[in-house]
Amino acid sequence: MSTTEEVSGLIRRSAARDRLLGTASRLFYSEGIRGVGVDRVMAEADVARGTFYRHFDGKEDLVRAYLEGADRQIRDGVAAVAKQVSSPAGFLAAVAHGIGDEVCGAGFRGCPFINAAAEYPDPQNVIHQTVLRHRAWFREVLLDAFRRLGATSPEQSADSMVALRDGAMVAGYLGDAQAARGVLRHGVTALVAAR
Repeated sequence: MSTTEEVSGLIRRSAARDRLLGTASRLFYSEGIRGVGVDRVMAEADVARGTFYRHFDGKEDLVRAYLEGADRQIRDGVAAVAKQVSSPAGFLAAVAHGIGDEVCGAGFRGCPFINAAAEYPDPQNVIHQTVLRHRAWFREVLLDAFRRLGATSPEQSADSMVALRDGAMVAGYLGDAQAARGVLRHGVTALVAAR
C-alpha cells in the first residue's frame, strides 16, 4: 500500500468517526443519551456497523467520546479567555459571561455533564467518571483564579461559583434563561467583590 493510500484510508476512517461523533453529540444532547441507540446514530451518520465498532467499543465508549469532546471545547474556550484576560477578576467575569451566553443560546438543553450524570448515576461508571473529571478540572481553574484574586476562602468561592454555574444551567433550561444568566453574573460579581 502506498503512502497516499494509507493517508486516504486514515482520512476516510477519521471522517466516519467524525460523522459518528457529530451525530451522537447532536442526538445525545438534544434527546438524551439513554433515549438514543447506536443503530440510530449509525443510520443518521450513514456509517456501517463494522465501521462503528472499528472506532468505538460500544455505546459507552461513544458517550465517553461525546463528553470528552464537550470537555475539550470548554477547555479551549476557557484557555482562550485566559489568554485575553489577565486579571483574575476579569477572567472570572468573562467565564460567567460565557456561561450565561451559553444558557441563553438557541437549542440550549442544559449542561451535557449534568445530564449525563443523571443518566449514569453509578459513581464507578466510566461515563460518571468522565463527568467528575470535567468538574474537577473546572473547579481547579476557578480555584486558581480565586487564589490569584486573593480570596479569603478560595475553595469556598470556587465551590460557590461551580454551584452558581450548575444552578444557571438547570434554571436556564427549565425556566427563564435571561434571569438565570443575570443571577449567575450577579452571583459571580458578588463572589469577586467579597474576596
